[in-house]
Amino acid sequence: MSVLKEFALPDLGEGLTESEIVSWHIAVGDTVTLNQIIAEVETAKALVELPSPFAGVVNQLYAEPGTTVQVGAPIVSFEIEDDPVADAGASTPANDSVVADAGDATKIAALNAAAGRQAVLVGYGPAIETGERPQRRARSGSDRMAERAPAAPAAISARITPAERPRSTPPVRSLARDLGVDLALVAGTGERGLITRADVEAFVTGSEAVTPTTSTKPIDSDERSGGATGRAGDRPRVTRLAVTGVRKHTAAAMVSSAFTAPHVTEFLTIDVTPTMELIVSLKARPEFRDARINILTIVAKALCIAVERTPAVNARWIESSTDGTAEIVQYGYVNLGIAAATPRGLLVPHIADADRLDLLQLAGALAELTTTARAGHSSPAQLTGGTITITNVGVFGVDAGTPILNPGEAAILAMGAVRRQPWEHHGEIALRQVMTLSLSFDHRMVDGEQGSRFLADIGSILAEPGIALTMV
Repeated sequence: MSVLKEFALPDLGEGLTESEIVSWHIAVGDTVTLNQIIAEVETAKALVELPSPFAGVVNQLYAEPGTTVQVGAPIVSFEIEDDPVADAGASTPANDSVVADAGDATKIAALNAAAGRQAVLVGYGPAIETGERPQRRARSGSDRMAERAPAAPAAISARITPAERPRSTPPVRSLARDLGVDLALVAGTGERGLITRADVEAFVTGSEAVTPTTSTKPIDSDERSGGATGRAGDRPRVTRLAVTGVRKHTAAAMVSSAFTAPHVTEFLTIDVTPTMELIVSLKARPEFRDARINILTIVAKALCIAVERTPAVNARWIESSTDGTAEIVQYGYVNLGIAAATPRGLLVPHIADADRLDLLQLAGALAELTTTARAGHSSPAQLTGGTITITNVGVFGVDAGTPILNPGEAAILAMGAVRRQPWEHHGEIALRQVMTLSLSFDHRMVDGEQGSRFLADIGSILAEPGIALTMV
């Protein structure tokens, strides 16, 4: 005898209330094993792989890729073989449907790691290593999926009605999202009305403007005529992108930070020629030959040293939501956040205990952090818990800026581009390598004198690296 069990979208340990289904690794009728990866979901901060809490046959998928689902809402159901021993004495709902409890994901992952097993998010048993592809139950045609799938619960049916969604594949839906196309307006030429990539491309090239999918704002004259936003060729004149995922989270966080913390920004332009010469000499040493040593590495190390002398910048403002009281928490360690531009948007993963790393270790940690972030594999734990942040706008050729604080943090340092320009050197004018540092800080936690001293310490180290010996 088999029973139907549902898996609800778990709380991924970030305090978030929703996630977007990016892709399914399974289909209705597939046989899955315990802890097999079944889906990839996108939170406001990271891409997360969901393992299966059950071993059984996929009965129904309640959400299509691109759908935003609330935490606790069922996303998939399984047919599993009933275990009379395990279920003895347990009461089962009349429809044999059980919503799986996700449990404490962070704690379970830590327990699995401590036990030497592969950490699993949901943790319904030991990790199972398998390289086999899901086994599909034989079925005569595509309509068999609809025949064997039971009706979705009422709460889900209200949100997800298959008849309301145009039929297409995940790559085509992704293309439509990128082009701002509403698939409901596209006629499918594939089998049984399936919308193909060619259908989407034909819709775009055959339309004067893409019909808005999330806004009813009329297209203005510039958009109709091409103007500054229009362009002849293979691109639509107007593209409207839904604000979701990382972009939605970043927007909310930046607005909250900008209008909550009283920002102050200070600037310091310095001659970093000695630091650039140091980088060249370090790369010539055997132990650094394969390391990714650059100006960011030196700035990160200088920041960690400067924090020791001005701990006020390495802090967080915590305010009670009940009585309005607040406290400043200063940290005795540096979890160094690095703002990273990724295909998914701006992410700020951090290096834990960066102040305890030597220069070679710090170079390795920075290289790993940026590679992981750009690949979209930063874990939720890496994206929370930072204490102070660096953003490198210099890589885009920008000299300076006024960075907005990562919410709750006391300070953020922006690095400008290193440029060769005339500079006073030993009483004469010479071509030197010069850069500008921009420090924004929360004036509730950091006084002007403290912020200035912190910025000056970093500048002193970059202008004369040997001065660091007098600061430690």
